[in-house]
Amino acid sequence: MAKTRHGRQEISYYTIKGTNQVIRVGDCVLMKSAEANKPPYVARVEKLEADSKGEMKVKVRWYYRPEEAIGGRRQFHGVKELFLSDHFDTQSANTIEGKCIVHSFRDYTKLDDVGAEDYFSRFEYKAITGAFTPDRVAVYCKCEMPYNPDELMLQCDECKDWYHPACVKMTTVQAKKLSNYLCDDCTPEQDRKNSPGQVACKRRKA
Repeated sequence: MAKTRHGRQEISYYTIKGTNQVIRVGDCVLMKSAEANKPPYVARVEKLEADSKGEMKVKVRWYYRPEEAIGGRRQFHGVKELFLSDHFDTQSANTIEGKCIVHSFRDYTKLDDVGAEDYFSRFEYKAITGAFTPDRVAVYCKCEMPYNPDELMLQCDECKDWYHPACVKMTTVQAKKLSNYLCDDCTPEQDRKNSPGQVACKRRKA
């Protein structure tokens, strides 16, 4: 074990109390919230240390939920979306509740099943200024919003653009019943008058 300042020793792993889960540097973890009615915090482990009394400390880099950031949660933010912040902290390792996985945005959209331990991040966030990196992303649909992986989107068979059912005057139930889709721009005017269109139920992949 390497010695660090203040008599601390850097260690390579930590086993979460009462479990067989092993934490190492680079893992993402769930940490107890100070408020019982709030979900656990999410952080990435940067360093594991034992102090002079043998107590385990963990240096973390916090993930923020959209509602914790300046500007708050917006329509395009996914339920499991997190922002990797520049906010570092040192906590007792006893506050770690379990491990989780923070996927890249692309990998998250490819998951067949999203488990309780699955999250994703597509932005880095500066906690003091509220700035995001990247500061812009691709937008879709008539509403010109970034993609929310929790929402069904429809792809036009002709132009390959993506649309929210509500933005093309359809319910999600109607969208799921139809087999293919042409957007208004790609549908001949006469056909548009006679039919509301058809749509394949697809989940957009990033």
